[in-house]
Amino acid sequence: MVRHDGHEVSEATVLRTLRDEGLLLPAAYQRERRKLAARRKAAFATEPGGPNQVWQLDFSEFETTTGGIWRLAGCRDYWSKYDYPYHVSPTANQHDAIAAIEAALAEFEALFGYPLVDLCQPDEETGELMPVVTIVTDNGGPFRSMRFEAFIAAHPELAHVRTRVKSPGQNGSRERGFGTLKYERLYIDEINDAVMLATRIEDYRREYNQTRPHQAIAWNRPTQVHQGLADPTTPTFQTTEILPTP
Repeated sequence: MVRHDGHEVSEATVLRTLRDEGLLLPAAYQRERRKLAARRKAAFATEPGGPNQVWQLDFSEFETTTGGIWRLAGCRDYWSKYDYPYHVSPTANQHDAIAAIEAALAEFEALFGYPLVDLCQPDEETGELMPVVTIVTDNGGPFRSMRFEAFIAAHPELAHVRTRVKSPGQNGSRERGFGTLKYERLYIDEINDAVMLATRIEDYRREYNQTRPHQAIAWNRPTQVHQGLADPTTPTFQTTEILPTP
């Protein structure tokens, strides 16, 4: 452009000026963007074919009657809609995000009798363990922190992908889960403090997973689908045989 205007400016000068004005992207920017795009595609281009393949994680908040505001974090299985335990804290940082995943890993082991890492298969070329579950989050600070990424890297059974910017629908199942929890249990009761809040959440989580049928999984229960006892596309209604009258 400057040469078109008749000015003789070296490429080095242009490069230095752009760098000084903060108009240059880091050298690794495009490479990192391509890697992130590939990870997003892996998480969203193909629907999961079973439980414990995609867990959606996010934060929500709730204010108790005594004025305290508490942050809730929890993993939700995209396939089965199974809600893993919630972590309740006054903060919403990388430590809380990690605690929510640790709670999910502990619950998985309690449900299935072995740790999630036992499902990892080695890569044929490198011999490295391949991740089993992709943790899907938004682009919030806790999920972009080095501590959070280091936690994921230390767990070969886990991979992490962030949704596209301003695309909350990619984490929609998790958001709907928070909404159901609040409108069907938390908003209809007076909750005084964090202890009562945690108790109400856990009571509802057990009812949600084990008792109530869900339209999104063909009126099955999340625990049944999560443990492979029901297909999320096939209803398992208990029918009563009606015999002809004489």
